[in-house]
Amino acid sequence: MSKAPPKKHDAVDLLDADHIAVKKLFTAYKKLSEGNGSAEEKRELAEQICQELTVHTQIEEEIFYPQVRAAINDDPMLDEAEVEHGTAKDLISQISGMDPEDDLYDARVTVLGEYIDHHVKEEREEMFPKARKSKLDLVAMAEELSQTFYESARRPKAVEAALAALAGNPYAPGTVPD
Repeated sequence: MSKAPPKKHDAVDLLDADHIAVKKLFTAYKKLSEGNGSAEEKRELAEQICQELTVHTQIEEEIFYPQVRAAINDDPMLDEAEVEHGTAKDLISQISGMDPEDDLYDARVTVLGEYIDHHVKEEREEMFPKARKSKLDLVAMAEELSQTFYESARRPKAVEAALAALAGNPYAPGTVPD
């Protein structure tokens, strides 16, 4: 009996691994805010969330969205995604300029998490299926996204951990499986 060939991880897999990693950070932040975590713990986690979202939005906007826009006929969906990124960046800027002991700090981090949940749901249910049905080479795009992630001095730690958890770390530069 023959085995099916191993699945080739693609750009959607990489971006979704990033979504999962960031969701875990928001969950950890919620536990800190509900369990009276210290201001320093909150600051460190919020900074990590903001940094990882900044890298993620940049990579989607510079690589993924333009290629998907060119491959599918759904400008309104991609326009909405870019506007959602703009709103997330505004919240990130507000959070970055605050102290964890400021009024509404926890609320802003919570709202950012809820906003990202909404954005991720739309990508998973609408954009990612359309990208996979298109003629885009999402495996090659995964390599391009991976290179950008790894070359970034702001490489998100949680994403690296999520990717390393995948067998053989298939997103390491030059190692997208055949």
